[in-house]
Amino acid sequence: MNVSRIEIITSMYRLANLKHALSKIGVHGMTVLQAMGCGTQKGTYEYVADIAEEMELLPKQMIILYVEKDKIDAVVDAVKKELYTGHIGDGKIFISDVSNIIRIRTGEEGESAII
Repeated sequence: MNVSRIEIITSMYRLANLKHALSKIGVHGMTVLQAMGCGTQKGTYEYVADIAEEMELLPKQMIILYVEKDKIDAVVDAVKKELYTGHIGDGKIFISDVSNIIRIRTGEEGESAII
């Protein structure tokens, strides 16, 4: 199948601009989950090497998209442009292959199930 799953984990504050940018390049839908988490910085807003502190979980959001593989580069470029601040916590993008999609209501499978 020619579809990939893109997961974006980022701070809570940039969703409106990201939705607008993704709509402009033809992304048809998304799922947004509120989450708590931290990365290398362990929940601090500035990273200091060699300090072993307990992790603090910060409010995050996970955005899940299913897109055709030929749109991956455009989606990644739009995400990086809209979420980049240059500071810790801008987020991460995860891309994985999807083996099948099934629309429950109609039984459609594959790429036609996401359009």
